[in-house]
Amino acid sequence: MAPSPAEPRRRASAPTLREAISRMIADDGLQPGDRLPTETRLAEHFGVARSTVREALKQLEEEGMVDAIQGKGRFVSAAAAAIVERPITRYEGVTEMLTKLGYAVTTSVFSVTEVAADAQQSRSLAVAPGAPLIRLARLRYGDEEPLVFSIDYVLRDALPGPLTHRDWSAPLTDALDACGHPLTSSIARISAVDLPIEVARRHRLMGLGPWLLVTETCLTRTGRRILLAEDYHRGGRIGFNVRRQR
Repeated sequence: MAPSPAEPRRRASAPTLREAISRMIADDGLQPGDRLPTETRLAEHFGVARSTVREALKQLEEEGMVDAIQGKGRFVSAAAAAIVERPITRYEGVTEMLTKLGYAVTTSVFSVTEVAADAQQSRSLAVAPGAPLIRLARLRYGDEEPLVFSIDYVLRDALPGPLTHRDWSAPLTDALDACGHPLTSSIARISAVDLPIEVARRHRLMGLGPWLLVTETCLTRTGRRILLAEDYHRGGRIGFNVRRQR
């Protein structure tokens, strides 16, 4: 990398910088064994503090993207060659994911209602049966093609106020973040399924092939379970990737 002047971003977080360094590795065509720029050069290039660079590099080391060799520096790891698009281990919202895949994303909101938590929802969200939830059903399009059908259950007190006063086509992650509940991790299960027949018929989604159902319980940094998401991804358009090693 030949660092060039960049706009200062002193408030950039380590996870944000980790993404930027990862993109730099790909964009500059760095190969396993290639040496990364020093912390000082990275800090100058990205306009951040060295402490932020150090933390971002530590995250890349923990993920196996970067190897640190005492006295020599940091190098692109052999495992980095196996890092593929949309790793299953990285938490991201549906709109964020589709945007990163290059789609122009639009959202149709089918319904927004208040419901009482059933047994499964109460277990997943660690609330009492009957606790108030918001149920949101939406369809996300990528380049005007239906890609992800979602049913989300959100703790009612996490998004206060009348349901009609909120733009439900916007990412839920943004709304929760604005209300002081940023999501940082999730527990997910993936299974191959057919789209529920009543949903497919009602919304004219028949004949679109297999779907991958991602059932995801999303947590804040404090460990509070805020959101239970059931996302049906079109299996013929969207896949998940994972890197395995001994």
